[in-house]
Amino acid sequence: MAKPKNILFIMYDQLRRDYVSCYGKKIVDTPNMDRLATMGVRFDRAYAQAPVCGASRMSCYTGRYVGSHGAGWNGIPLSVGEMTMGEHLRETGMDCWLVGKTHMVPDTNGMKRLGINPDTPIGKRLSECGFDAWERDDGLNPEGSGGRYDDTAAQAYNAYLNARGYPGENPWHDYANSGIDADGNILSGWFLQNNAHAANIAEQDSETPYMTRRALDCMQTTAPDQPWCLHLSYIKPHWPYIVPESYASMYGPDDIPDAIRSDAELETSHSILGAMIRGRIGSTFSRDDVREAVLPAYMGLIKQCDDQLGVLLDWLEQSGRLDDTMIVLTSDHGDYMGDHWVGEKMFFHDTSLRVPFLVYDPSPDAEATRGTVSDALVEQIDLIPTFVEIAGGSPQKHHLEGHSLLPILRGRTTDLSRDYVIAEVDFTSSTFAGVLKSGLRDAMGTMIANKKWKLIHF
Repeated sequence: MAKPKNILFIMYDQLRRDYVSCYGKKIVDTPNMDRLATMGVRFDRAYAQAPVCGASRMSCYTGRYVGSHGAGWNGIPLSVGEMTMGEHLRETGMDCWLVGKTHMVPDTNGMKRLGINPDTPIGKRLSECGFDAWERDDGLNPEGSGGRYDDTAAQAYNAYLNARGYPGENPWHDYANSGIDADGNILSGWFLQNNAHAANIAEQDSETPYMTRRALDCMQTTAPDQPWCLHLSYIKPHWPYIVPESYASMYGPDDIPDAIRSDAELETSHSILGAMIRGRIGSTFSRDDVREAVLPAYMGLIKQCDDQLGVLLDWLEQSGRLDDTMIVLTSDHGDYMGDHWVGEKMFFHDTSLRVPFLVYDPSPDAEATRGTVSDALVEQIDLIPTFVEIAGGSPQKHHLEGHSLLPILRGRTTDLSRDYVIAEVDFTSSTFAGVLKSGLRDAMGTMIANKKWKLIHF
């Protein structure tokens, strides 16, 4: 095996750790994720820095806690002054590409103040979270009474679907994320009652295989002598929970695990958790009929993700790139699915914050740790320091708040110099703050956890 030269950084959206079979529960059989675990190290105590997409990802992409980078909720711009993964890696001579989602909102006011043209190379990178976008797609393109959720989402994918014969302005919704009834009516996957239907699209044209092919296009096009990091950021298994055949009929009510919850949890006096439990999302996902409709689709989406990982691993092996490419697989957060009487992900249970985290290092120095499980406390802000060292650079410790994982990957230690992990949530800019009628400070929460205890403070 050669020294690692490239990095394939795979992130799924809303993939639960305990639905990856190498983590023990065998809810969904994920042989390719398990295969990756045997190739490298499976981290058992890895935590996201926020239980919401945007804030969690901004911590990944800056190597800093939410309280440091400040983008604490979806839709909050990442400050133009924040260094990102791409900037750290380009200083070492490594390219940094994106295929898929970032959920990043650019600091257009900051760029304007500094006189940065968004159409210049630096302006484009600042608008794309520091990445060179091979194809950016945040995968959220529904349309409601207020118009499109994201006018820029799925543009290239919709053009692809149109070229493949799927008509309309938004085949992302009408085909890839909707079913169809016997009368030809569109059954939107956003409505949970429709999740038992198969998506009205050929499987090879759905989002996950499409994104895999775009990643392969990127890796096949890069110059052989130019090191690269490719962030392949899948949209699934996030809402809308709908999947094409054969995955749609792969799982049924008998395959659904029991919800992790107790009646005592319903009696919580915690104002924020109580509001989540009693709110529309929590009360909906707590219903058995909803779980029976949604979970088989969610499980099918995970199975499809695993199959596409197999496509990637096979190509890397056949092309010889497996010998010089580090692979990291994780998720931005989990998904409650009715556990603890909650839906979505926006609180501090392990269900939401403890994520799958698999790392393959092709270096000969990592031979002794292949197939092992690490019990070290790991955070996703550890990724950039690890990547910078792989690229031959020195992490900027005055700026980056995580630790390199190479000492664990290469058997020099079994733990990091970390006594606890941190996660934060900031509801102040969300509609949830209004529901709670809370003041500014009351809508900001912090979790500090070690291997035994967890402190949550609002």
